[in-house]
This record gives sequence, structure tokens and C-alpha cells, in this order.
Amino acid sequence: MNLFQTVKSNRINPPQADAPLAVRMRPRTVEEFVGQTHFFGPGKLLRKMLKADRLVSVLFYGPPGTGKTALAYVIANLTKAHFEVINATTSSAKEIREILQDAIDRKVKLHQRTVLFVDELHRFNKLQQDILLPDVEKGTVILIGATTHNPFFAITSPLISRSQIFQFEPLNLDEIKIIVKRALEDTERGLGNYKVEITPDALEHLAKMSDGDVRRALNALEVGVLSAVPRPDGTIYYDLSVAEESIQKKAIVYDRDEDAHYDAASAFIKSMRGSDPDAALYWMAKMLEAGEDPRFIARRIVICAAEDVGNADPNALVVANAALNISEFIGLPEAKIPLAQAVTYIASAPKSNASYMAIEKALEDVKEGRTLPVPKHLRDASYRGAKKLGHGVGYKYPHSYKGKWVEQEYIPCDKIYYEPGDAGYEKNIKERLDKLRKRIKPNED
Repeated sequence: MNLFQTVKSNRINPPQADAPLAVRMRPRTVEEFVGQTHFFGPGKLLRKMLKADRLVSVLFYGPPGTGKTALAYVIANLTKAHFEVINATTSSAKEIREILQDAIDRKVKLHQRTVLFVDELHRFNKLQQDILLPDVEKGTVILIGATTHNPFFAITSPLISRSQIFQFEPLNLDEIKIIVKRALEDTERGLGNYKVEITPDALEHLAKMSDGDVRRALNALEVGVLSAVPRPDGTIYYDLSVAEESIQKKAIVYDRDEDAHYDAASAFIKSMRGSDPDAALYWMAKMLEAGEDPRFIARRIVICAAEDVGNADPNALVVANAALNISEFIGLPEAKIPLAQAVTYIASAPKSNASYMAIEKALEDVKEGRTLPVPKHLRDASYRGAKKLGHGVGYKYPHSYKGKWVEQEYIPCDKIYYEPGDAGYEKNIKERLDKLRKRIKPNED
């Protein structure tokens, strides 16, 4: 094969002039790459691996538009290895085998390693992933797999065990703004040949509404600029109305770091606490539409279930926790469905904050009062010599008594922290506790 007559360049061909802006603006160097500083910042693991040209097989996992493909292309420009690119949605088992055979030949004849970048790796079925496994294990190819799906669910365990996983996070507002500004200034690949005047609120809107996806921000920027009618002096005015039209979302008054964020979250929680499912759904919808992290919303739901519903309906916490786990697993937009179910359940449930008030009172006593010793009969008696110290002596095992209860001191004071209410299931708890407490102090009302 004449493929091996010369060492093939590892550089990726530059995108064509009519390629989308997001493709043209892909970073070419480490310095141009923006984001993911938790593993690609100066001195971090992946950057050190690249600097030493000691890359191992890696899995890039994260939401769309966070730089997985972009970073793979940066690696292509840095590594001395041959670089191959395939997309799992269009590649066949036959093509994979041919690439792996070429990699074997290249290693033998040219002593050159091969880096194989597989975009959308989760689209490979088990057979296709298993084809990769032997050559990844032997180091014939260095795999870079990009996926939006959790690799622990979408990638086979043997492939995971032979790869380093790097989780990509959504880009923050400042990072997206940097890339948008760079695109406006770049005359070679970007929109620098257009006289674009972008307003601060338009830039802010693009950054917010892209929800951490820089591809979305750049697409909206390009649409707005190319569809605009220039002013007489040739200037293209890109204001908030253009940004809204370009990204097809209205600007919602909501800021994750300021009053609008906390006000909406407060209204959301208080609506659930106040048993108004309709209001709670509206405030949740506003937060979701504004780009709020669904995990933030799910955590508020779990807290409300424990703090405000409590034992009036213990199932509320189960529903809330299920919504949290499910929403993390499936992500938006589908996550809105289990979140809505949990919100309506908790808002409609009977309410009790007795458990919350009980722990607050107990914590106050621990912090401010005298530290109470553990009664000797409750102390650990599992070790040799414990009985000589009197530990565990006299302890009464409740299951050995009628009703699985026996009068016994569990704390050296008479303080009552938990006072269950009369709502929902907690009424049953109250009745049982009242009976038990009266057996201890029969003369008290």
C-alpha cells in the first residue's frame, strides 16, 4: 500500500470556507482551546500527557457543544501519531477492521502509533466495540471516544477499564463569551470581515440561552449576522432582539447569580410548601426555560419533601429522590417529566415540618448545652473487656418483649424533640408515640 511510502500528516484538513462557523472556529492549539480547566488547565493531567506525547486511550464524555470533538482535533495537531477520524453513526465493522489492520501495518513498517478518534462512540453496538478492544489493549491504536451518553451505561466495561475518562462540563458564560468575541474578531475563519456591533445584552443572551453549548451560540451568531441588513455605513447591529430571533428563545429575566435566580427558587419552594402545584409548576418552568441546571431544581424538590412533607407522607421523599436520580440519568428535555411528577406530588401532599424542627432543636442542644454521656447499657459491648467496664450491661433487647418495646433509658434527659403532627400518615406515628410516652410517664396528660 502506498499509504506507507511516506508518513501521513497527522494534521486535520482545515474546514472549507462554507462550513458552519462552529466548525471553522474549532481551536487549532492548546492555547485556543477554551473550557474544561478541571482536567485541561495548565498542569492538569491531560495537558501533561499531550505535552509529553504520552496519550493513552481516553473517553470524552459530556453534553453537546462542550469541546469534545474540538479537543480531539487539537490533539490531532499536536501528536506525532497518525490520526484517524470516524463517526460511529456511519462506520461499519468492516471499516473498523480495515483501520485497525492499517494501524498494525503502520506500527510495524513506520514505527508510528495511530490515534483513532471515534465520534458518537455510544452508537457502536457491542460487537463493534469488541472489535476495538484487542488493539486498544495492545496499544496498536490509541482510542479517543467522544460520547454524550454516560459511558458506564453506553460503553462496554472492558473498553472502559482500558480508558481514562474525562468528563466535560457545560461551558460557563464567560467561556462562551470569549469564543463568541473571538469569532467576531477572526478575519480568517470567523466573522471578522463583517463590521458587527454586538450589544452587551445580546452577547449575554447568547451565552445564557446556549446553556453551556458553544456550538449553539456560534450558530445563532452566524444566523443573525448573515441575515441582517447592514446599516448605510456597512455596520451590522446585533442587539437583543436579533439575538432572541437568532436563538429562537425570548430573554427571560433570570440571572443565576443574582436576585432573579434566588427569587424564582424561593417562589418555587414556597409554592410547594403552600400546596399550590400550579404555581410550583410555573416557577419550575421559568427556571428550566431560563437554562437553570435541572439538578439544582431536583435538589430543591428533595429538600422540600423532607423538610415540609416529612412523615405526613413518607413516600414524598421516595418520589423526590427518584426524580433526582432519573433527571440526572436522562437529562433535559425529558427530565422535566419526572421533575413535574415529583413537584405535583409534593405540592399536593399533606404537610409536616416536625422532623425538620426536631433535628433543629436537637442540634441546638448539642451546640449550646452540656454534652450528654452515652448511658453505659447502650455503649458498644462488642470488644473484649467491655463488660468489665459495664458497657452493654443491663441492655434490654426490644424484640424480646411484647409489642417489640420495653421501657428503657436511651438518653439521660427528658427532652422531647420530635412532636409529630395530625396530618396524613404522621397522625398514626403520633398516636403510637403518645401511647409509648404515656407508658413511660403514665401520670402525665
